[in-house]
Amino acid sequence: MGILSSLFGSKPKIDLGELIAQGAQIIDVRSPAEYQSGHIKKAKNIPLDKLAASLKKISKDKPVITCCASGMRSASAKSILQKAGYNVHNGGSWTALRKFE
Repeated sequence: MGILSSLFGSKPKIDLGELIAQGAQIIDVRSPAEYQSGHIKKAKNIPLDKLAASLKKISKDKPVITCCASGMRSASAKSILQKAGYNVHNGGSWTALRKFE
């Protein structure tokens, strides 16, 4: 790995579609109202402000993909889950993950 990639965190891209096909959990961290307005069929809604208290609802046996409206809250969710020992990936916007349904 070169110095630039180590500085900027560049690493191989994860194939989110492959992870989903293999049974990854999708955690949508938007508010319940946002979730109700549209979501991925297999996604579980756990709002970001309730995530730390809801870790028991998420299995550590499967990879986790976080999503939200734009990718900001899902990045925060990824950080929370990583610190708790999960294999987690930021999926960004839930609409970007729709192609994997």
